[in-house]
Amino acid sequence: MTTTLRPSGPIQSGADGAQSRAYDVCDNGRPVGAVEIAVEPGSEGGAGVLRSLRVDEPVRRRGRGTIAALAAEEVLRGWGCTQVRTEVDPGDVAGQRLTAALGYTERSRNMIKRLPADPPALPGGLTARPMTPEEFTAWEDGAIAGYAQSLVTRGIPQESALRAARASHARHLPQGLATEGARLNHLIHEDGGDTVGFLWVARFEMHPGLVVGYVFDVEVDERFRGRGYGRALMLQAERLALETGDTRLGLHVVTANTPALRLYESLGYEPTRYNLTKAL
Repeated sequence: MTTTLRPSGPIQSGADGAQSRAYDVCDNGRPVGAVEIAVEPGSEGGAGVLRSLRVDEPVRRRGRGTIAALAAEEVLRGWGCTQVRTEVDPGDVAGQRLTAALGYTERSRNMIKRLPADPPALPGGLTARPMTPEEFTAWEDGAIAGYAQSLVTRGIPQESALRAARASHARHLPQGLATEGARLNHLIHEDGGDTVGFLWVARFEMHPGLVVGYVFDVEVDERFRGRGYGRALMLQAERLALETGDTRLGLHVVTANTPALRLYESLGYEPTRYNLTKAL
């Protein structure tokens, strides 16, 4: 058995340094599967992506997937990548075993919750209200900077990360507060009127064909952390999603953010995808 990769199409180049190519996984020259590899936009060769690795059922469990993944990593090294990321579904036990054996570690996960029929009540002393235009302007600058920084941790240069963050906000909030379906709230402590946190919820295609209410951003003000306000914000997210007719609420969480991950698990969120990474 000789397992190799053979290009099944040309290199596709996109804006800001993105490129990708599809390959056949071949056994003695005969296609028995497929894989796609890519370089993330703006990563300047730093961050590669391994997608859609598949080996046909009749020839599985013979090490071909491992060899194909290692060959794909070698291609990414040749493209100048220093790290690679991939995704595995919770039900894909074979994929989880393969990535663990190859040294991938979980960076983040996508999660979803099926919402109750009745909206949950907020804890006593708390209320929520929409952001004002003035508050939105101040919030968006910080939100863009925060998202850009998260991209930097994935190997994207600062300038490229900032461009990508601005483009993301322009795509998801093209009319700011007036963007259809976007709900941006502040959580207010009724005793004194302090703003303890903010929340951004909107409809979103979380995975292909799966449109849900989605928590784009949520944060408790640093002065008020550790007092249960994060849970209250997530309850308000459920209320907003139910108001627009959504029955499921999704989110993305960095695995290293243990308090947030434990909160979401305690609220009934379940993983829909694990996002893994590996240094090359």
